[in-house]
Amino acid sequence: MYYNDSKEVKIMKYIMVAIWSAIFGEILGYIVSQLNSGTYDFVTVAVIAVIVGEVALVAIPAISGSAAPKEVASEE
Repeated sequence: MYYNDSKEVKIMKYIMVAIWSAIFGEILGYIVSQLNSGTYDFVTVAVIAVIVGEVALVAIPAISGSAAPKEVASEE
């Protein structure tokens, strides 16, 4: 499997997560505001969604990496 871990790929990963977090956050924020008959502030929703998305991008691999089973060398 090909895995490119260059600086450009890492930066692009953060940018794409920010874009998709903002899109999904706007959808979720609009639906929740309509269900609660509240006001909808798209800037606040976007900022919160991007922050949550970026934190998840950093935290989930860190948590999962420490829980991953270690490889055991096989005896031949």
